[in-house]
Amino acid sequence: MNPVIDSELKKLSRAEKIQLVEDIWDAIARDPAAVWPLTEAQRAELERRVVLHERTPDEGKSLDQIFARHNLAL
Repeated sequence: MNPVIDSELKKLSRAEKIQLVEDIWDAIARDPAAVWPLTEAQRAELERRVVLHERTPDEGKSLDQIFARHNLAL
């Protein structure tokens, strides 16, 4: 890591560091160049999953169900 950045980070509280990370993620999300294009295979798989979901919307599991199955907390 850049020593200047490391030095400045050490001055921040945990809450300020978390806020900094959130701000960086928000800036990345706003930047259209930050969007990674999908490959044709990825696009085809997403389309396949959308079609399957539209045909059988009750077949999937909710995020709560998945987390419960794996003993995870939201």
